[in-house]
Formats: sequence, C-alpha cells, structure tokens
Amino acid sequence: MLRASVLTLAVSALSAAPQPPPRYAETVDVQTVLVDVRVLDDRARPLLGLEQSDFQVSIGGKNVRVQSAAWIDGRAAPVDTPPDAPRASVPDRPPSGRLIVFLIQRNLSKGYAYGLMRMLEQSRAIVHGLAPDDRVAILSFDTSLTIWTDFTNDSTVLDHILDRGVLHDSPPPARGPRAPLFASRLDSQTARGASTIERALELIARALEPLPGAKTIAFISHAMGRMNLVGSGPVAGFEEARSALITARASVFSLDFTPADSHTLALGLQKVASETGGFYVQSLDFPERPIQWLDGAIAGYYVLFVDKPEDSTGRRDLSVALTQRQGRAYATATYSNSRP
Repeated sequence: MLRASVLTLAVSALSAAPQPPPRYAETVDVQTVLVDVRVLDDRARPLLGLEQSDFQVSIGGKNVRVQSAAWIDGRAAPVDTPPDAPRASVPDRPPSGRLIVFLIQRNLSKGYAYGLMRMLEQSRAIVHGLAPDDRVAILSFDTSLTIWTDFTNDSTVLDHILDRGVLHDSPPPARGPRAPLFASRLDSQTARGASTIERALELIARALEPLPGAKTIAFISHAMGRMNLVGSGPVAGFEEARSALITARASVFSLDFTPADSHTLALGLQKVASETGGFYVQSLDFPERPIQWLDGAIAGYYVLFVDKPEDSTGRRDLSVALTQRQGRAYATATYSNSRP
C-alpha cells in the first residue's frame, strides 16, 4: 500500500526536468483523498505553476494537510496515483487525452432557439482545437436522452453534429470505434427511458465512471429543477445524479443559453455545477463567454492528494481555496468515505 511520503516524493518529481508524463492507475492509499481542482484567473486562463502550499483544503469545516499537488495538462495522460506504483496495480487503460461530453438540452421554442444555435456555433471552436488523443461524445436531451455520437476524435463528424445535426437531423448509428463507451454501457433503450435531465446526467456519469481521470461535461442548457411556491428547487433524482457525477470524477459546466439576464431555473444549473467542480456561465450579453471559460477549464487541472479526515463517516463539505495567488479554484463541494 502506498504511503503519504511516497505520494509526496513521487508527485514532486513531476516538476523536474521536462519528460513525457507518466502513466497512472486509480489505486490510492486508503489514508489519502484525491481532489481534482481546476484553477482559473478572472480572464478564464488556467493558473500554472501552483504547488501544494498554494492550496488550502478543508473537509467538514476542518483544514486537512495537502500532501502534494500535480498539474495535469489537458492533453496528457490522466493522473491518478504516483508514478512508482507497483506495475500490478496499473491496469490496461484507454488512450490518453481529454474526455469531453457535450450534453445539449434542446429547446427550439421561440426565444430559446437563437440562443441554442449561437451556443452550438461557439462550441465548434472546442472541436476545432482538439488534440489527436482527445475524444468527444455528443448527447442531447429534450424529453429523453439521445446519443448522437460515442467518443470519437473525428472532428468532421463532431463539427457536423454541432453545426447542423442537433438542430436539423436525426441521430446517426452509434459511432466511436476507438472507445464505444456509450454503446457498451448505455444502450439506446435505457437512454430513451431517461425522462428527466437529472436521470440523463446520472446515466452519463455511470457510463463514465470506469474511465480513469477527470472528465468534462459541457452542459449546454437552459433549465434544471422545478418551480414551486417559493421559487425553484431540486427534483427527485438530483441526489442520485450528484453522487454519480462525483464518483465518476465528472465535472458539469452549465453553459446557459436562456434569453434572460436571470431566471429561477438557473438555480439548478448552478447547483449541479458547483456540486461537481464545474461552473455556471450565462451567455445572453456575451455569447462567446461560456465557451471561452470552458476552454480554459479543459486546458488542464490539478490533482491534490490530501490527508483523509479522522472522522470520515458520512458526507462532509469540501472546499478548496488559494492561499497566495489570485484566482478561483473549482472542486467538488462534498466528500464522502465512499470515494477515494
């Protein structure tokens, strides 16, 4: 079993002379908590060069020691344990690169269609900037979940779906021969049975869970939750979705195309983002802003190894703050002893 000292020394080695990034497995010391953190400045640029002393982590309101911090370039292999982990603990894994899911909440009604079209057009910039090992899947939700393409790096296919497919076409047969994730773990019949956006997110998270590293869900959206007498609130299924997303290390970035400065059902979009380590961005006045921020977030992330709290039973609030640099740290909002 790995020791905290080994973790610290191993991850510190990453800052040595330039070298190809090591490969990792998902084995973590039982006394260690792994936290994925994305850090952006006020212009949506990732903050580079941060070390363990630059982070303050609290679990259940109590500060915990940050053992080490490693920057994981968005185009490098996922990082999950130190490079000198025993070879037996390193399983076969898919190719390196970023895993990005576009989940598009379709609404072509008057007032919403223009915002959706504008957001899809902006999203094509992400596809145009993919590295060879990056993989993207595209799904949509209106009254059920639809899989437009499984994970693929075929930019022509992805660009067509964002440009015309979601708005005008019927979804093609499942694609993605390099990593048929959804074809094998989320069949079309189960997807069609997802009648709420909460259930759709849960299914996506459960399909993503076996894959190593942090994942990104770009949630092009306009509403989440339900109106009630006092405003809006979560609906049945939110907790299941939240838990599945955190377990899968899948951060939701809510990119709101609603034609309004603010709206009540944005609260659900904000909540699912903040709970999973993502953020909420509204596009009304600055249509390029959501994708600009998303691009900064997927450029890379930090993996923190921190001490496991002494009282680790149940669910605890988790927060990550910067101690010296100016910026915003995005991490999951809760910790439970069911996750590493």
